Amino acid sequence: VGKPLPRTLVKIADDQEVLVHSDANFVGYFNDFRATEEAFHGGWLKTGDAGYLDKDGHLVIIGRKADIIKKKGGDAFSPDFIETRLKFSPYIKEAVMFGEGRPYITAIINIDMGNVGNWAEERMIPYTTYLDLSQQKAVEDLILQEIKKVNNNLPDLMKIRKFLLLYKLLDADDEELTRTGKVRRRFIYGLYIKLIEAMYSNINDVKVKTKIQYRDGQIGEIETTVRIINVT
Repeated sequence: VGKPLPRTLVKIADDQEVLVHSDANFVGYFNDFRATEEAFHGGWLKTGDAGYLDKDGHLVIIGRKADIIKKKGGDAFSPDFIETRLKFSPYIKEAVMFGEGRPYITAIINIDMGNVGNWAEERMIPYTTYLDLSQQKAVEDLILQEIKKVNNNLPDLMKIRKFLLLYKLLDADDEELTRTGKVRRRFIYGLYIKLIEAMYSNINDVKVKTKIQYRDGQIGEIETTVRIINVT
Protein backbone atom coordinates (compact mmCIF):
# COMPACT_ATOMS: atom_id res chain seq x y z
CA VAL A 1 0.00 0.00 0.00
CA GLY A 2 2.84 2.39 0.88
CA LYS A 3 3.51 4.84 3.68
CA PRO A 4 0.64 6.61 5.49
CA LEU A 5 -0.38 10.02 4.14
CA PRO A 6 0.52 13.16 6.12
CA ARG A 7 -1.65 13.61 9.24
CA THR A 8 -2.68 9.95 9.00
CA LEU A 9 -1.60 7.47 11.66
CA VAL A 10 -1.57 3.71 11.16
CA LYS A 11 -0.99 1.01 13.75
CA ILE A 12 -1.40 -2.75 13.86
CA ALA A 13 -3.58 -4.28 16.58
CA ASP A 14 -2.59 -7.43 18.44
CA ASP A 15 -4.87 -9.45 16.15
CA GLN A 16 -3.11 -8.00 13.03
CA GLU A 17 -6.02 -5.67 12.15
CA VAL A 18 -4.98 -2.38 10.55
CA LEU A 19 -6.19 0.63 12.57
CA VAL A 20 -6.26 4.17 11.12
CA HIS A 21 -6.48 7.55 12.87
CA SER A 22 -7.06 10.58 10.64
CA ASP A 23 -9.12 13.75 10.35
CA ALA A 24 -10.44 12.17 7.14
CA ASN A 25 -12.04 9.26 9.01
CA PHE A 26 -15.81 9.22 8.93
CA VAL A 27 -17.41 10.12 12.26
CA GLY A 28 -19.92 7.29 12.39
CA TYR A 29 -23.05 5.69 10.98
CA PHE A 30 -26.21 7.77 10.83
CA ASN A 31 -28.56 6.87 13.68
CA ASP A 32 -26.64 3.65 14.41
CA PHE A 33 -24.64 3.99 17.60
CA ARG A 34 -23.86 0.28 17.89
CA ALA A 35 -22.38 0.02 14.38
CA THR A 36 -20.35 3.17 15.01
CA GLU A 37 -19.04 1.77 18.28
CA GLU A 38 -18.01 -1.47 16.56
CA ALA A 39 -16.21 0.42 13.78
CA PHE A 40 -13.81 2.20 16.14
CA HIS A 41 -11.35 1.22 18.84
CA GLY A 42 -10.33 4.08 21.11
CA GLY A 43 -10.78 6.61 18.31
CA TRP A 44 -9.01 4.44 15.72
CA LEU A 45 -10.96 3.20 12.68
CA LYS A 46 -11.01 -0.60 12.42
CA THR A 47 -10.46 -1.32 8.72
CA GLY A 48 -11.31 -5.03 8.78
CA ASP A 49 -8.04 -5.66 6.92
CA ALA A 50 -5.02 -7.47 8.36
CA GLY A 51 -1.50 -6.33 7.64
CA TYR A 52 1.86 -5.22 8.95
CA LEU A 53 4.32 -2.33 8.69
CA ASP A 54 7.61 -3.31 7.06
CA LYS A 55 11.05 -2.09 8.10
CA ASP A 56 10.68 0.99 5.87
CA GLY A 57 7.32 1.97 7.33
CA HIS A 58 5.26 0.79 4.37
CA LEU A 59 1.85 -0.70 5.12
CA VAL A 60 1.41 -4.20 3.68
CA ILE A 61 -2.14 -5.59 3.51
CA ILE A 62 -2.20 -9.38 3.74
CA GLY A 63 -5.96 -9.98 3.51
CA ARG A 64 -9.22 -9.63 5.36
CA LYS A 65 -9.01 -10.08 9.12
CA ALA A 66 -11.77 -12.71 8.91
CA ASP A 67 -9.52 -14.93 6.76
CA ILE A 68 -6.55 -14.83 9.13
CA ILE A 69 -5.22 -18.01 10.79
CA LYS A 70 -3.45 -18.01 14.15
CA LYS A 71 -0.40 -20.11 14.91
CA LYS A 72 0.42 -21.56 18.31
CA GLY A 73 1.25 -18.60 20.52
CA GLY A 74 -1.20 -16.30 18.76
CA ASP A 75 0.85 -15.03 15.79
CA ALA A 76 -1.55 -14.45 12.89
CA PHE A 77 -0.97 -14.99 9.17
CA SER A 78 -2.95 -15.00 5.94
CA PRO A 79 -2.60 -18.28 4.01
CA ASP A 80 -4.06 -16.68 0.87
CA PHE A 81 -1.42 -13.93 0.97
CA ILE A 82 1.45 -16.43 1.03
CA GLU A 83 -0.15 -18.80 -1.49
CA THR A 84 -0.69 -16.00 -4.00
CA ARG A 85 2.96 -14.97 -3.82
CA LEU A 86 4.16 -18.52 -4.26
CA LYS A 87 2.00 -18.91 -7.37
CA PHE A 88 3.75 -15.94 -8.97
CA SER A 89 6.50 -18.50 -9.64
CA PRO A 90 6.17 -20.14 -13.07
CA TYR A 91 7.15 -23.44 -11.44
CA ILE A 92 4.39 -23.53 -8.81
CA LYS A 93 0.85 -24.34 -9.93
CA GLU A 94 -0.81 -24.59 -6.53
CA ALA A 95 0.17 -24.06 -2.90
CA VAL A 96 -1.70 -24.81 0.30
CA MET A 97 -0.54 -23.34 3.62
CA PHE A 98 -1.01 -24.88 7.05
CA GLY A 99 -0.15 -23.65 10.53
CA GLU A 100 -3.32 -23.13 12.55
CA GLY A 101 -2.43 -23.88 16.18
CA ARG A 102 1.04 -24.97 15.05
CA PRO A 103 4.48 -23.52 15.87
CA TYR A 104 5.33 -22.72 12.23
CA ILE A 105 3.94 -22.59 8.69
CA THR A 106 4.17 -25.49 6.24
CA ALA A 107 3.11 -25.93 2.62
CA ILE A 108 1.90 -28.58 0.21
CA ILE A 109 3.06 -27.66 -3.29
CA ASN A 110 1.89 -28.69 -6.75
CA ILE A 111 4.50 -28.07 -9.41
CA ASP A 112 3.57 -26.70 -12.83
CA MET A 113 4.04 -29.76 -15.04
CA GLY A 114 4.64 -27.79 -18.24
CA ASN A 115 7.16 -25.26 -16.96
CA VAL A 116 9.00 -27.64 -14.65
CA GLY A 117 9.01 -30.26 -17.41
CA ASN A 118 10.66 -27.79 -19.82
CA TRP A 119 13.15 -26.82 -17.10
CA ALA A 120 14.04 -30.50 -16.57
CA GLU A 121 14.39 -31.25 -20.29
CA GLU A 122 16.75 -28.29 -20.75
CA ARG A 123 18.97 -29.83 -18.07
CA MET A 124 18.71 -33.37 -19.46
CA ILE A 125 16.80 -34.60 -16.40
CA PRO A 126 14.73 -37.64 -17.47
CA TYR A 127 11.20 -38.19 -16.18
CA THR A 128 8.05 -40.01 -17.25
CA THR A 129 5.04 -38.82 -15.24
CA TYR A 130 3.97 -35.99 -12.94
CA LEU A 131 4.72 -38.27 -9.99
CA ASP A 132 8.21 -38.99 -11.28
CA LEU A 133 8.97 -35.34 -12.03
CA SER A 134 7.61 -33.99 -8.75
CA GLN A 135 9.81 -36.27 -6.65
CA GLN A 136 13.09 -35.50 -8.44
CA LYS A 137 15.77 -34.08 -6.10
CA ALA A 138 16.62 -31.38 -8.64
CA VAL A 139 12.98 -30.27 -8.74
CA GLU A 140 12.83 -30.16 -4.95
CA ASP A 141 15.87 -27.87 -4.98
CA LEU A 142 14.27 -25.69 -7.66
CA ILE A 143 11.09 -25.21 -5.61
CA LEU A 144 13.14 -24.66 -2.45
CA GLN A 145 14.81 -21.66 -4.10
CA GLU A 146 11.42 -20.30 -5.20
CA ILE A 147 10.11 -20.56 -1.63
CA LYS A 148 13.21 -18.85 -0.27
CA LYS A 149 12.58 -15.92 -2.62
CA VAL A 150 9.08 -15.52 -1.19
CA ASN A 151 10.32 -15.95 2.39
CA ASN A 152 12.84 -13.15 1.89
CA ASN A 153 9.96 -10.69 1.52
CA LEU A 154 7.88 -11.97 4.44
CA PRO A 155 8.13 -11.14 8.15
CA ASP A 156 9.56 -13.97 10.26
CA LEU A 157 6.16 -14.97 11.65
CA MET A 158 4.90 -15.65 8.09
CA LYS A 159 7.89 -17.54 6.69
CA ILE A 160 7.43 -21.11 5.44
CA ARG A 161 9.59 -23.53 7.45
CA LYS A 162 8.88 -26.86 5.73
CA PHE A 163 7.18 -28.05 2.55
CA LEU A 164 6.59 -31.10 0.39
CA LEU A 165 5.85 -31.70 -3.27
CA LEU A 166 2.60 -33.59 -3.65
CA TYR A 167 2.72 -36.65 -5.92
CA LYS A 168 -0.51 -35.68 -7.73
CA LEU A 169 -2.22 -32.53 -8.92
CA LEU A 170 -4.97 -31.20 -6.69
CA ASP A 171 -8.23 -31.65 -8.57
CA ALA A 172 -11.83 -30.45 -8.30
CA ASP A 173 -12.96 -33.97 -9.29
CA ASP A 174 -11.26 -35.23 -6.11
CA GLU A 175 -12.94 -32.43 -4.11
CA GLU A 176 -9.56 -30.88 -3.29
CA LEU A 177 -10.49 -27.73 -5.21
CA THR A 178 -13.78 -25.96 -5.80
CA ARG A 179 -15.09 -25.77 -9.36
CA THR A 180 -13.71 -22.23 -9.50
CA GLY A 181 -10.24 -23.47 -8.57
CA LYS A 182 -10.06 -22.42 -4.91
CA VAL A 183 -8.31 -24.77 -2.51
CA ARG A 184 -10.48 -26.57 0.03
CA ARG A 185 -7.99 -26.27 2.86
CA ARG A 186 -9.82 -28.25 5.54
CA PHE A 187 -10.66 -31.08 3.13
CA ILE A 188 -7.02 -31.25 2.00
CA TYR A 189 -5.90 -31.22 5.63
CA GLY A 190 -8.03 -34.26 6.40
CA LEU A 191 -7.02 -36.09 3.23
CA TYR A 192 -3.27 -35.59 3.65
CA ILE A 193 -3.10 -35.48 7.45
CA LYS A 194 -0.28 -38.07 7.55
CA LEU A 195 1.92 -35.91 5.32
CA ILE A 196 1.05 -32.71 7.17
CA GLU A 197 1.77 -34.24 10.58
CA ALA A 198 5.15 -35.37 9.26
CA MET A 199 6.05 -31.73 8.58
CA TYR A 200 5.55 -31.03 12.28
CA SER A 201 7.86 -33.83 13.38
CA ASN A 202 11.45 -34.94 12.88
CA ILE A 203 10.45 -37.29 10.05
CA ASN A 204 12.35 -36.68 6.80
CA ASP A 205 10.20 -38.75 4.44
CA VAL A 206 6.86 -40.53 4.30
CA LYS A 207 6.06 -43.69 2.35
CA VAL A 208 2.78 -43.36 0.47
CA LYS A 209 0.68 -46.11 -1.08
CA THR A 210 -2.67 -44.97 -2.39
CA LYS A 211 -5.19 -45.27 -5.20
CA ILE A 212 -5.82 -42.46 -7.64
CA GLN A 213 -8.37 -42.01 -10.39
CA TYR A 214 -7.08 -40.87 -13.76
CA ARG A 215 -8.96 -38.45 -16.01
CA ASP A 216 -10.09 -41.33 -18.24
CA GLY A 217 -11.83 -42.89 -15.23
CA GLN A 218 -9.34 -45.69 -14.65
CA ILE A 219 -8.19 -46.41 -11.09
CA GLY A 220 -4.50 -46.89 -10.45
CA GLU A 221 -2.33 -47.51 -7.42
CA ILE A 222 0.81 -45.53 -6.74
CA GLU A 223 3.61 -46.11 -4.30
CA THR A 224 6.20 -43.45 -3.60
CA THR A 225 8.23 -41.73 -0.91
CA VAL A 226 7.48 -38.07 -0.24
CA ARG A 227 10.34 -36.09 1.24
CA ILE A 228 9.87 -33.34 3.83
CA ILE A 229 12.03 -30.36 2.87
CA ASN A 230 13.31 -27.87 5.42
CA VAL A 231 13.54 -24.22 4.39
CA THR A 232 16.65 -22.77 6.02
